Parts: sequence; structure tokens; C-alpha cells
Amino acid sequence: MDGGQMTGDQVTINGVRFNADPSARPVHVDGHVTLPDLFRARCRDLADTTAHREKDYGIWKAYSWSDYWDHAMWIGMGLRELGLKRGEVVSILSEDNKEWVYADFGIQCVGGIASGVYTTDSASQLEYLINDSDSRFLFVEDDEQLDKFLTIQDRVPGLLKVIILDKEGLHGLDHPRCIFLDDLYEIGRKAAKTQPGVFEGEIDKTTPEDVALLIYTSGTTGKPKGAMLTNENIMGAIVAGAHRLETHKGDEQLCFLPLCHILERVSSVYFPLAGRAVVNFAESPETVFKNLQEVSPVTFIAVPRVWEKIYSQVLVLAQEATPLGKLAFKSAMKVGMKRADLLVAGKQVPAALAAQYWVWDRLVFRNLRRMLGMDRMRRGGTGAAPISPDLLKWYWAIGVKLVEGYGMTETSGLATMNTLDENRVGSIGRVAPGVEARIAEDGEIQLKGRNIFAGYWRNNEKTAETFTEDGWLRTGDVGRIDEDGYVTITGRLKDIIITAGGKNITPAEIESALKFSHFISDAVIIGDRRKYLTALIMIDQENVEKYAQDHKIPFSNFASLCAASEVVELVKGEVARVNKEFARVEQIKDFRLIDVLLTAEDEELTATMKLKRSYVEKTYKHLIDQMYE
Repeated sequence: MDGGQMTGDQVTINGVRFNADPSARPVHVDGHVTLPDLFRARCRDLADTTAHREKDYGIWKAYSWSDYWDHAMWIGMGLRELGLKRGEVVSILSEDNKEWVYADFGIQCVGGIASGVYTTDSASQLEYLINDSDSRFLFVEDDEQLDKFLTIQDRVPGLLKVIILDKEGLHGLDHPRCIFLDDLYEIGRKAAKTQPGVFEGEIDKTTPEDVALLIYTSGTTGKPKGAMLTNENIMGAIVAGAHRLETHKGDEQLCFLPLCHILERVSSVYFPLAGRAVVNFAESPETVFKNLQEVSPVTFIAVPRVWEKIYSQVLVLAQEATPLGKLAFKSAMKVGMKRADLLVAGKQVPAALAAQYWVWDRLVFRNLRRMLGMDRMRRGGTGAAPISPDLLKWYWAIGVKLVEGYGMTETSGLATMNTLDENRVGSIGRVAPGVEARIAEDGEIQLKGRNIFAGYWRNNEKTAETFTEDGWLRTGDVGRIDEDGYVTITGRLKDIIITAGGKNITPAEIESALKFSHFISDAVIIGDRRKYLTALIMIDQENVEKYAQDHKIPFSNFASLCAASEVVELVKGEVARVNKEFARVEQIKDFRLIDVLLTAEDEELTATMKLKRSYVEKTYKHLIDQMYE
């Protein structure tokens, strides 16, 4: 609790008042118990200070909290004029931008429920989400996303209007169910002028029990389910986070993961709202690393794939350095890793080692952090998927304090976390304040707290399956809690492999060890009801291409790169290295390379770049069969 002061049932952290006991009711931030009420207070108090930054024709431009309020009000009042009623759903289909969050709060402030849609979803997936949620309005970013609606327009009869954010290429559009965002602003602006006080009156009607968000799960084992998150759920997550994650007024952040994903939503919309931070929107997922360099954020949260990619890029640069540069980097890393081992173990760094690190930090690491856009970073965070403990230590070695946390849609994005002061590498940290955890007889991690969701949208059966009889959330994750309260996940309950010999194996730890290799970007362990384990492996394109070029290995495309015997031998060596870390029954006996470059638009990958085990096993069944012939 950095900068915390306790007063009765409240605690003040960095100038913001929160519940001293996060499990107490009502859950509040500065005395506000709903998101719309907190939003109103922040916009009023911060007014002309910067809330967001976004690039316009290559130049970063600032947008104030007053801009935030005005545009959200115009959207909310405009939707209300067009027929939106309290408790109805509005969907948002767009990449991250300021309009996304304007819509989010505009919808919530008039009592609507905001539901994000991944831009990688197909037209048929959009159709399902609109009809399942009974969305009354849909925001789309541009002509590409509009095309999805036009494909299904006759199959979504409940949708009243589609609001288009970007006019480019659509100036001649004439469609009875489509309007541009500027038109909605004008409708809302007129309504706000002729109906003074109505917008704030709608905010006053909102209660902690009202559903604020509808977030659809990935649906890897069936149709996506809409998780209902109430105002109390999100406020509970904010309060829990405030007790463990230091945020200062004006802290710079970078938003780039899809805002329809709970991790980005809480970390780039609701946490900054409470902490009064500044959010910078990346231009696109492809420009993240460039934007990271430009913004140099104070805090940065990303999924493991992003942290792995940065690590791979550094290794490529190190290989391309001069002989003296290579030697300097190697020497610096040797000292950095020694120091990191002590730091993450909570041990004192000897004076001699600290002095050595001081020298290498000024010669190597400081410039490296500046080049990466991490020179101001106070804390890095990772979640949404397992990360290699060795990778965490590597970041600590170069001076980037990266900690792992855990959450899911059903926990409002937050359940456990490591902190800079309480960090146990390999674990997902201790439970967040206000959250309880227990381990069931079958090893499942189960949770309770104010942040636990209200249930699945119009699906009582699935809701009942997700909770125990005594009200604990079934996470589906298997793990353990040590005597100090640190939680470790060993795998997914549904992913546990039972070999033909009856041995239970959780594949996540093996997969994580493989992914630390800078030649491997992802892996899926196979072996359920089989005599031995095998693996499907995705190579890291950038690093393997560099290896092939350096060793004069011919290839013409990604598939031929994967087929090269030298590349197969390279990966074989990495598998052999990982095998030494595990018992014989847990060792990989064979593997195949996935020779297709996958993106979030492919069914095999989630929007946060995790391989979907069920899809991968189905798609590459022929490769799996080869390994067991």
C-alpha cells in the first residue's frame, strides 16, 4: 500500500480514498460506489488535465477529462434519444481508441450495458453475439467492420442502429440503420441542451448491483458465454488493485490489447479512472513496440506473448552486435542474472555485486531500456496466460521489474498478484485484498470476493455449474497455495493429461519451459490416453529466420523454414534441454512443427495470442497421428 494512510474504515493511497477492508460493503472509491458516479467525479475534478493521448497523422495529441465527459454524455444522450433503455446491451466493434472508452461510459451512464466484440471475429460470430446479447445498438470502427454487419443485417432484427466511427470511404453511405458517430454526437448534444440534468439523473439511478459490462468468454469448448459484471464487481477489482498496485496521478500507460478483453479493460480504463492516470492508445497492434518507445510508460501490462517477443528482439539485436558489443551484453547479463536471482528470492544483493551491476547498468542496460521504451517503467505486469519464470528473471536482470498476476473474466480481471515487494517467481502471487482462495479436493483453485461476477447472461445452467453449492467460483485451474499464501497454477483441470500408464500430467509447466527458448513461440503438449508425450511447436519466426540466415540455411517461406532439417534439429536440441528439467514420464518423445504463421484471426489462437488446445489438436490431427504411428 504505497503512500497509504488509514482513517477508520478508509485508507488513502496516493491521494485516493478506498475501503480499508476491500471485502466490506459498500465498495467505494473516493466515496463513489458505481463506475458512472466515479466517472462524473473524475471528469469534474480533473477537467482540463489530460485523460488520453492518441496519434493523429503521426503526432500525439492530448484529450482532456472534459473531452471525456462531453463525448460520453453526447453518446449516452444520443443513444437514449434513439431508443436505448436501461438494462439493454450496446456492442462495440473497434480497435482501441478514445471513442471506444467514450462509448463505454456513455452507454453505462444512461444505464446501458457495454459489450465489446473482437475485431478479429467473423460476421457469423458477430451475428451470434448480437442476437445472444439482444444488442440494440452496434458501434463499428470502419468500412471493414461495417461489412460484417451488412453481411448479417437481415439476421439481426433486434439491432436498431449501427454507429460508424470512421467515415473514410463511406461518405456516400445511405442505409436506414446506419449513422456516423458525428451524427450521434449531434443528436446527443441537442438532447443534453434541451433536457438539462437528465444525463446526471441517469447516473444517479445506477446502483452497485446493476450490470455494467457484458464480456463474452472465448468459447473454446462451445458457444461464447456472456459474463455479467456489475458495478460492485468492477469497483471491487479497483479497490483490490489499489491496495497492491501502486498508481500515481498522471502515470503514463499504453493501451494496446483489445478493450473487449477484461485485462485491458480494467488496466486501461477503470484502474486509470480511479488512479487518475493518463492512457495512450497505440496506433494498432502492429505498432505496439514503436509506440512503447515513444510513450515510455510508467506501468505496462501485457500478455506473455508480448514479453516473449520483446525478449526475442533483444536477442536478435545482441547477435547482430559487434564482437565487443556481444561480449559486453554477455558480461552484463551474467551479472544481471546473478542479481535477479537474489532479488526475486527476496535476498540482499552483496555490495560487490551491486557495484558490478551499477557499472553494467550504465554501460548496457540503461541504453537497452531506453531503446525498448522501458526507461521510466516502475512496474511491468503480465497475465492472461502462463509465463516462464526464467523470462521473468531475465527482465529483472535488465532492470525491468516484471511481476505476474492472475485473473479471469469471471473475477473482473483480478484475483491474485505478485508485487514489487512481495514477489515469488513461478507463482501468481497472493490473493488480492478482498478475495479468498481455496483448493478443492481435485486440486481446483476456487475463489470468493466482491469482484466475482454475477453469472452468465440468460444462462442459469452454466452459471450454476460455475459455482459450488456454497458459493465459490470454480476457476477450472489446478494449483496449490503455499504456507506463505502464494498461489501457483499447475494447469487447467480440463487439460490434465492422463497417460495410458495412468500418470496424471499438467502440461502447462512443460509448455512454459519450452516457450522460454527464443526459438519457440508456443507449444501444445499431447499425450492424453497415450503411451508417451509429444508436442506441437510453433517456432519464433524472427529468431529462427536469423538463425537460418547466419547458418546459410536456404528457405523461401515460413513453411520451408519449418521443413529445413537444420531447423528441426535446432528445435530438437531445445526440446532435449527442456526434457532434462522433468521426470522421464513427463519428457517429450517426439514433436512436429506447425508450419503456418498464425494470427489472432485464426481459430487456433485467442485474441491474446494463446493457442487454443482443442482447435490445435483438431486442426493438426494428422501431425499428431504421425507421432504415434
